[in-house]
Amino acid sequence: MPAPPPGPGVTPPFAAPPVEGRTARMWLGLGVAALATVLCCGAGGTALVGLVLTQAESLNEQAQTIVGDYFDALSEEKYDAAYDLLCEDAQEDESPQQFAARVAREPKITSYEVGDVKLTTLTVPTDVTYASGSRQTLEVSLAQDRGTGRFEVCGIAE
Repeated sequence: MPAPPPGPGVTPPFAAPPVEGRTARMWLGLGVAALATVLCCGAGGTALVGLVLTQAESLNEQAQTIVGDYFDALSEEKYDAAYDLLCEDAQEDESPQQFAARVAREPKITSYEVGDVKLTTLTVPTDVTYASGSRQTLEVSLAQDRGTGRFEVCGIAE
């Protein structure tokens, strides 16, 4: 038969946990945990926004460089170099000789100013000044090379 339970006046083998101030410590701990979570998420969000902005700026710089190189080649009458900057679809539409003959007949470009790339349409507005003194804004459409990922000129619209 088991022994009867101890009666009143028996001391437990350990002290009872303190009861006073327990809720204050719990709320303080939850507050510190919430603050740490907000700081971590805020830092992560800031890093993500910074990454997106840096990537967009990098794409803009690459697009402006390709468009600038293309118009430099045209203005210097280096038609082979300009042809090499065209996308595959544009190169399939005409041979290097046809391209050179076509752009040689067009008005000579004396200066240009490249705008910012529109990432939604992959177009770059470019203000062009011709030898005659007339000015025009052209929309240069771009495509990414399938092998290298670099931008290439795919067409020019007025």
